[in-house]
Amino acid sequence: MKYVVMISLTAAFVVWLVGSGQGAQVMIALGSLSAPLLLLLFAGMIVTYLLRALRVYYEFGDATRGRFAACLQLVLTHNALVNLLPMRAGELSFPVLLKREFGVPMMRSGGSLLWLRAQDAIILAALSVVVWPGLDPSMRIAGVFLLILGGVLLPHVAQRLLSQFSTGKLGTLCAALADSAHHARMGWLWTIANWVVKLTVLSQVFAQLLAADWQVGAAGAVGGELAAISPVQGVAGIGSYEAGAAAALKLSGIAWVDGLKAAFSLHLLVLASALVSAGIALLASAIFRNRVASDDARTNKPSQET
Repeated sequence: MKYVVMISLTAAFVVWLVGSGQGAQVMIALGSLSAPLLLLLFAGMIVTYLLRALRVYYEFGDATRGRFAACLQLVLTHNALVNLLPMRAGELSFPVLLKREFGVPMMRSGGSLLWLRAQDAIILAALSVVVWPGLDPSMRIAGVFLLILGGVLLPHVAQRLLSQFSTGKLGTLCAALADSAHHARMGWLWTIANWVVKLTVLSQVFAQLLAADWQVGAAGAVGGELAAISPVQGVAGIGSYEAGAAAALKLSGIAWVDGLKAAFSLHLLVLASALVSAGIALLASAIFRNRVASDDARTNKPSQET
């Protein structure tokens, strides 16, 4: 049923895009973006990749110490897969990549991934409450307070889960979750910085695409990102991201069609950033490993001849 929903979301959006002739409008909108804004967007995305790599580096410090570049490559590969694969299936690559690159047990990395995603959800929800259009100031304050309280209580919930499931694979997963929740407090800093930077640059692009102010752009950014972390996704997020952003923008007075076009334009840029960054990282890694292998071969050759 999930795959039926996934394909239907994407197919419906593509049919609308082609059938209504909006594809050309999207290309025109992309062409209208200024070079400084595009540079700001891609620079901001690079900063978010670095911040996410710092999260991984400090989360698994016993295994990753001194290997930040490898953490960055892992994050870029994982990010590209999450952006491309439907229903957030790309998340499964995280424990696999950590196991292959750093030897981290998959149950431990699985528990840590749950913790990292919980942090993402709490911070994104808090920022969404701050910028969501039409909310009363008292509701904003109350919402942010409750979310912060949830983040404070989450380690205790994880510890309670551990006491309930202390054996087997589920117990190992709960132990990893509890350990991450209690010992990765620096992760909150990297998570907040990541989302502030990302939402800021996305908001600016939305604002220019819609010829609107920053607050309207912020509504579109949080709407799209909330849709992006939901369990129901289109292929490469196409359809679901656009619908979430357009729904939030409609609350700010932006027509549904205009919101969809702006969201799709930005979505294409985000996908391009993820794929190009991952491709460059893989190419750089291959060149580095070939160079190391070549240096090793030259170093060993005299001793072999001798």
